[in-house]
Formats: sequence, C-alpha cells, structure tokens
Amino acid sequence: MEGAMDELHSLDPRRQELLEARFTGVASGSTGSTGSCSVGAKASTNNESSNHSFGSLGSLSDKESETPEKKQSESSRGRKRKAENQNESSQGKSIGGRGHKISDYFEVRPNSPSPTALVFGDHPIVQPKQLSFKITQTDLTMLKLAALESNKNQDLEKKEGRIDDLLRANCDLRRQIDEQQKLLEKYKERLNKCISMSKKLLIEKSTQEKLSSREKSMQDRLRLGHFTTVRHGASFTEQWTDGFAFQNLVKLTLAEYHEQEEIFKLRLGHLKKLVIVPSLHFQEEAEIQAELERLERVRNLHIRELKRINNEDNSQFKDHPTLNERYLLLHLLGRGGFSEVYKAFDLYEQRYAAVKIHQLNKSWRDEKKENYHKHACREYRIHKELDHPRIVKLYDYFSLDTDTFCTVLEYCEGNDLDFYLKQHKLMSEKEARSIVMQIVNALRYLNEIKPPIIHYDLKPGNILLVDGTACGEIKITDFGLSKIMDDDSYGVDGMDLTSQGAGTYWYLPPECFVVGKEPPKISNKVDVWSVGVIFFQCLYGRKPFGHNQSQQDILQENTILKATDVQFPVKPVVSSEAKVLNL
Repeated sequence: MEGAMDELHSLDPRRQELLEARFTGVASGSTGSTGSCSVGAKASTNNESSNHSFGSLGSLSDKESETPEKKQSESSRGRKRKAENQNESSQGKSIGGRGHKISDYFEVRPNSPSPTALVFGDHPIVQPKQLSFKITQTDLTMLKLAALESNKNQDLEKKEGRIDDLLRANCDLRRQIDEQQKLLEKYKERLNKCISMSKKLLIEKSTQEKLSSREKSMQDRLRLGHFTTVRHGASFTEQWTDGFAFQNLVKLTLAEYHEQEEIFKLRLGHLKKLVIVPSLHFQEEAEIQAELERLERVRNLHIRELKRINNEDNSQFKDHPTLNERYLLLHLLGRGGFSEVYKAFDLYEQRYAAVKIHQLNKSWRDEKKENYHKHACREYRIHKELDHPRIVKLYDYFSLDTDTFCTVLEYCEGNDLDFYLKQHKLMSEKEARSIVMQIVNALRYLNEIKPPIIHYDLKPGNILLVDGTACGEIKITDFGLSKIMDDDSYGVDGMDLTSQGAGTYWYLPPECFVVGKEPPKISNKVDVWSVGVIFFQCLYGRKPFGHNQSQQDILQENTILKATDVQFPVKPVVSSEAKVLNL
C-alpha cells in the first residue's frame, strides 16, 4: 500500500490536482468552483462511473502517453504550472480555452487494465453488471392485501377442515367396510350351512322316495307281473310274465263272474234273488274289458317304473353327486340312447331343474365324438336364445370330462303327452284344441324370431304337460334336430334337408322321404304337418298314417309318401271344424 502511495505522489502535480478534484468534486459542489462543479456534475449524471472510485489512478498512469500534455514540450508545461499557481481561479477557463474536458483525461478503454492495478497489484476486479429496474403501478392497497390474506387464510382453513372431514369419513367408511366384510363372511358361513342342510334334507327325501318306489314295485311284481330272463339258444332275452291280477281276470269265466256278482250284491243287501237278464251279459263283458284296460294302464306304469329303477341302479350318478358344484342329482327321470335325465336341485338358485347328461360311447372314433358334441353344442346355442312361456328354458351347459357333458333345463313336474295318451288313449276335443293352440303359439314365435327355426321333431314325447293333465299348460322341448332358416341356407323353395332319415317318421311330412340326386327341400310346413298328426292322435287315440307299424316298415313300404288321404274313424264323434283342421 505504501509503494502505491509513493507512486501516487510521484505523479505530475497537475494530474494529482485533477484526481483530487475528481474525488472531492461531489462533496465540495457548494464551493462554487467551476472545475469542481463540472466534475461533480459528471459524477452525478453518471452514477455508474463515479461508483468506481479507485479505478482512475491506475487508468491515468497507464494512459500517460494518450493525454494532451504529451503533445507539448516540458518547458511549456512548466510555464502553465507557474501561471496556475498565480491564479487558481482561472483553472476552469484555461482548460476550457484549450478545448479539453476533464473526462478526456480519465478516458478508459475497454482493453485497459483494472483501475486498482496500481494500488492493489496486478489482480483485476470484475466490474458488476448493470441492473435494470422497472417500476409498475398497482391499485392494491394494504386493506386489499389484508383482505386477500384473510380470504386465503379462510380458504385454507376451509380446505383443512374439508380434509379433516374427508379423513373422518374415510375412516368411517373403512370401519363400515370392515363391518360389512365381517357380516358378509358371517352370511356366507350361514349360506354354506343352509346349503349343506338343504343337501342333507334333499338326499334324505330322495333316498326315502327311492325306497318307497322300490317297495311298491316289488309289491306290484306279484299283482301286475315282472320281467324274467329266458334263454333262447346261446342268448338270453327278457320276457314279461303277468301277475295274478291278469291271470285271475283271464281265468274268470262269465258264469263265475255272475256268481261273484250275485254274492257281492247279496252282501250289500240290494238283491235277494239272482235274476239274469240277457242284456246283462253285454254289460258284464264291457265291465271286464274296462277292468282289463285299467290293469293294462297300471301295468304300463309298472313296467316303466321297473325300467327306470333298473337304469338308475346301473347309472354311475345314482349316489346323489353334485355336478359343477351346484346341481345336486336326486333321482333318474328317464334314459335315452346316449343320455340320462335326472331331477336335480340348483343349490345357487334354490330351484328344481332337469339335468340331461350326455355320455359318449368310449369305443367311438374321435370323428364321431366330435360330430355328436358339435350337434349338442348347436342344440344348446339354438335353445339358449329362446324365451317363450310355451318352450322349456335352457339354463346352463357344462362339461364333466372329454366324453361327458350336461345341459340344465327347466323342470316340469308332469309327464309328456305320449305318456298321457298311452294311459288314456285319447282326450276330448276341447282338451285337444287347448294343446294344439299352445303348440301353434310356440311355433308362431319360432317363425317370428330372426333367423326362424324349424323344430323338425314335434311329437307327443316332446310336449310336456306341466301339471300332468291335458287341460293345463304345455311346453315344447328337445331341439336336437331343429333347423335354422338363415339367409345362407334358406331360399324361396325352402332349405336342404341335410339330416334325412332322422326324426320320428309318423310325424314327418312326405317331402322328408323324397329320395333323389339332391336333398329334399323343407320349410316350416314340417312342423305344421306334425301338429296335424298330433291333433288327430289326441282325438282318435291312433296315428293317421303308419299306426301299429315300425319305423323300418314305414320306410320300406313308403307309408308316408303314399299318405294322400286322411280316413276319419266313426267314433269318437268330432266336429267338422276339427276334421277340417286335420285336412
């Protein structure tokens, strides 16, 4: 620092005076000196330049060669100094007279060293960047700011309160969820207990019904008859043997019947003396015939029950299994070619259902199994979409293994129309009309849906009597042979019959038996023909074509192809409208 001060004192007196005027110009602005005022004005107008206080020393020492005095000789410089010592007040004038300003002596070029180089050494100090300020005017006041702050605080308090409320509500909801979850688990446990109890009670009831049906069958074996195995050469066949009721009825002669009738009447006190009237013989014969028919109907029931029991005992589902963890099998309803129908209970829906179990023959080729399964799936897809009160509903479809699958159908308590006709032979015209009207109503629905459907297998066996009587509701079932009349397969003249030979021949129209190079064409008229045959059978107790013929005989003799005229029996008497309907 002392070396720097020595260098400062070694400067030219003129420069030293100018430097002193630069640093003292702002403070001594009130002295009235012209030179100092100009320096002070320069400092006040350029605030950024005056802030660099120490910088002028180093700049001037570095720029001695650039000052105006270098252009003059040393002698002239001495004379100036002497004149200035005589009159200091003329300083500003002499400077101004030469046309130089004080700022000319302090001009700093961009490439000049730092102003503090002479004082503080060779390390330059970086000049601070100029800062710009923008003054904006606002209409906010302290009251408004206070109001805004108050509103913000209130909003914050509301939000915090809302958050607290939501947290409390969330806790309450979680608590309710936990309670509901516990309650749900409790109800599930109760439901499982109820299902277990229902299964237990249903199995007990089914077991008792099986025992009672077998006891009744054993009792009827003696009265109505039974099957016996008879050997014919190297084979064994089953042969029916009548019971004592039929044997006694056959052995009963007319005279013995009269005697028994007389004893019976005497015991009742109605007659004291036997009087034989000629007309009584015919009446007694009619009574014997009626009794024989009644026994035959009972025997048919007995035979049907014996077959059902035998099939049930040989079934692998006889021990009340639960299929698909839902359907509890109770007892066998019937058995077809490759299927068994069980009465079951739906544990989920708490309702009875009919479960049809399809079992494929394990000896079949894979191609045949695939074809049968495809056929069953097609029936399922068709039947699943149907929704009509006169059509049995299809609830579910599932597989048990590769060779077994099941369809779940609506359960009807009564029997089918075929069983009813076997028991009663025929029915009144009023009852027959009621059944036919319901069938036609279902067929109308099948033809109005898109695409329309041909049932193709309408017969008394596929018409269920809901309550077992002819005057109640009916439902159509078994859509295994049904045809879909879509745009691709159905034309103006009908659709090709690709399954010729299938179906029940007594109820099919003649066009289904036409043999040619191309398959026959069919339409919904197939079902109309079937309805007419069913109506005729309900009225007269016999089929209009091929009665007492087998399907093989019908096919060989072309019975249906020759069916061009309907012969109406004399009895029973029916109305002309009913006959016209059958034509």
